[in-house]
Amino acid sequence: MKKILLFACLLISTFAASAQTNSNSQSYIDKFKSNAIRIMHESGVPASIILAIAMHESASGNSKLARTQNNHFGMKGKSPVSYSGRKRVHSSFKQYDSASDSFQDFARIMTERKQFSHLAQSLTHYDYKSWVKGIQRSGYASSRAWGNQVLGLIRKYELHAYDEQPDSVKAEPKRN
Repeated sequence: MKKILLFACLLISTFAASAQTNSNSQSYIDKFKSNAIRIMHESGVPASIILAIAMHESASGNSKLARTQNNHFGMKGKSPVSYSGRKRVHSSFKQYDSASDSFQDFARIMTERKQFSHLAQSLTHYDYKSWVKGIQRSGYASSRAWGNQVLGLIRKYELHAYDEQPDSVKAEPKRN
């Protein structure tokens, strides 16, 4: 009987954690989708790519890097020295004034850096699958599973629906 009760508790806690993760992810999407769509129209980088990579790299804004340095993509670079109490903190990651600046810098890197710029020149903002494959092949992430994880987020949250939107907002994708 104790084993059954323990199993039931574990099962319930797993579903509760999953529901919380979905809620956090949907809140993140709701918060940043307009910004991603705007950047897509300015740069040609699909909104689904911007949102999914930001969600993946920042744990939907919950990573320490996203919370303390507004860095939602894990971008490396010089960052000013900060202080935690009396302790000096050095970081090899860029620090941004806002999450929006982080999103804008990601799009700039995708369109201006030689290793990625061919994607913006050869792909439309409707072809999110080719974007993911191209970004991975160009060396953005070392994990072989990275592309499938990003594609999984796009599919799970139907982020590709934001790629097809004109400047005026269409119907929202269905929520999980």
